[in-house]
Amino acid sequence: MSYMKGVIERLPRGLASLAVVVLLVGIVVSAYDWHANTSIKKRATIATAQANKGVSSGAPSTTPISTSALTNYRVAPGLPRYIFVPKLGVKAIILSLGTTASYQVQAPPNIYETGWYNSSGLPGKPGAMFIDGHVSSLTHNGIFYGLSTLVPGDTIQIERGDGTMFAYKVVKSQISSSTNVNMTAALKPVNPHKPGLNLITCAGKVIAGTNELSQRIVVFAEQI
Repeated sequence: MSYMKGVIERLPRGLASLAVVVLLVGIVVSAYDWHANTSIKKRATIATAQANKGVSSGAPSTTPISTSALTNYRVAPGLPRYIFVPKLGVKAIILSLGTTASYQVQAPPNIYETGWYNSSGLPGKPGAMFIDGHVSSLTHNGIFYGLSTLVPGDTIQIERGDGTMFAYKVVKSQISSSTNVNMTAALKPVNPHKPGLNLITCAGKVIAGTNELSQRIVVFAEQI
């Protein structure tokens, strides 16, 4: 910095002022880029840690969602409100979920609800929405129980808070070990040129001594 100061002091006054401005802008831009990259890496690390631990955390409620609660559910105009999966007969509310104090992505508190990771994309916007749901409890099938039966071409719909509907078609599914979920892929659109929608739930067998399943399935869809 002392070297730069000497160079600037030897410049004509107008050029010296310009040099100072350029130097400060460069410092600000570098700081912004560092912060943005750090933030993205932190979100990916948090999401990966949670996915590899399992979508569920604790024992979710198995109380069915009442018709009135489903009908009267409201969110902000630009946020996801409902998810529809016609093949599975699914209509469910979408909760906005962040992270816990221990930096784990929150899970839906009820097996009949879904959760939108609110650091992921928005309906119809660039990027990919990331939505999780329970496959089951010990006694009941969850909202994403049939997720593994979806195949390319099957449709999924998202209704936004303002009533706007967005349709997506399944492109592929990916099953992985519960300890090796590729969250880098799960948080990106399967087609970089279209908004994406990625769904995740548990699969496989119960891990001995736990209430967790051994696999995760991610369904990748693109907007149509």
